[in-house]
Amino acid sequence: MLIFEKGKEGRGLSLLPECDVEVIMPEDKNRRERALHLPQLSETEISRHYTELAKKCHGVNDGFYPLGSCTMKYNPKINEDMASLPGFTEIHPLQPEHTVQGCMEVMKTLEDYLCEITGMERMTLQPAAGAHGEFTGLLLIKAYHESRGDKKRTKIIVPDSAHGTNPASAVMAGYSVVSVPSGEDGCVDLEKLKEAAGDDVAGLMLTNPNTVGLFDKNILEITRIIHDCGGQCYYDGANLNAVMGTVRPGDMGFDVIHLNLHKTFSTPHGGGGPGSGPVGCKEHLVQFLPSVLVEGTEELSFKKAEHSIGEMKDFYGNFLVAVRALTYVMTLGKEGIPEASGNAVLNANYMMYKLKDLYTMAYDEVCMHEFVMSLSDLKKKTGVAAMDIAKGLLDNGIHPPTMYFPLIVDEALMVEPTETESKETLDQAIQVFRELYKLAEEDAEKLHMAPVNTPVTRLDEVGAARHPVLRYEFEK
Repeated sequence: MLIFEKGKEGRGLSLLPECDVEVIMPEDKNRRERALHLPQLSETEISRHYTELAKKCHGVNDGFYPLGSCTMKYNPKINEDMASLPGFTEIHPLQPEHTVQGCMEVMKTLEDYLCEITGMERMTLQPAAGAHGEFTGLLLIKAYHESRGDKKRTKIIVPDSAHGTNPASAVMAGYSVVSVPSGEDGCVDLEKLKEAAGDDVAGLMLTNPNTVGLFDKNILEITRIIHDCGGQCYYDGANLNAVMGTVRPGDMGFDVIHLNLHKTFSTPHGGGGPGSGPVGCKEHLVQFLPSVLVEGTEELSFKKAEHSIGEMKDFYGNFLVAVRALTYVMTLGKEGIPEASGNAVLNANYMMYKLKDLYTMAYDEVCMHEFVMSLSDLKKKTGVAAMDIAKGLLDNGIHPPTMYFPLIVDEALMVEPTETESKETLDQAIQVFRELYKLAEEDAEKLHMAPVNTPVTRLDEVGAARHPVLRYEFEK
């Protein structure tokens, strides 16, 4: 039941005193024709309503959440404590610089650390999310080519295993997209890449490790091919959790990168935010960065890039997300960052090894932070699809992994356990996966009906997609 359907007329919780000044109402033309629809409930009813909803939600605090490529890892509470400090929350972006030196130091320190981790020269914290960062990075590439009078470059190369936001961001930036297929090994087909590379290519968008969880062994050759044709190399940082502190995108040959602070650097992720997608770049692109950069050592100041592409968001980005990320980086330190990525890789390989005797692995080799299973064989044998296994996981208190992605793998389930899960949790999840496989062979109909123990059972997903209800309709 929605909160609008609860309560009684006239009920409320306002304890405000009577207004002791003259009430000035707007002119009739600026007033509502009818009263605003607001639920009328007591404080107790409101508290119980949202507590009830909270109990129905599943997050990393409730159980295993192996959502592939999304790095749904636990967010240390110390991050929240730091982001709640009054010196960070009770400021205004229009304050004079000398009154917010501490906040500026946070921005500068985080930028320095992120540049060290990624191998970039400078970084803007302004973009609000990953896709926003992609768009920003592509505008940097565009500005670079245009500054040299090279306007014939109209194409962006994107692998067929890329995240869906990559081609969308390229189109938004005014480019046409050239898709390059993957080879049988799951990595970029070098010969096809060479065929696509030409003097009309502005750049390449790539994540490494890639979407099927493999580190492309030809990464230096890939970036060389693009640079040889005059293009720029863009690194999608969605999968940096697998390699942070171990290898740097800048050393792989990438010119620009976006990071997902709300994934890799352990700030809250999901439910629409908050997000942050800082964009870093090599020296030749620094002059085009958006917004302002923090300069100086003792007395910090803001300085705009010489040929800035302009503002990508109001002010300085989602600042409190940056505070959380800096806390995370400083807590782990130089030794902890690579240890976290190493454990993410270890956990993924452990789960894959324990499941590959039953489930078909899309690429049966050492993976990085995630692995992809194909349930095509199981579906042919039992009629149980990837969707059915995912729904069965819900009945066992496990959030499903990413389904039907990447598109190059039929009946795909992409599993990313992250480094924050214990061996005991992984063993429990492995056992559930194995039991569901056995259930598919013995009683497929039960999985077709799953989930049955959740607050909401299986929905008509096709109907929801084709006929979405996006707003609450009040009675007239």
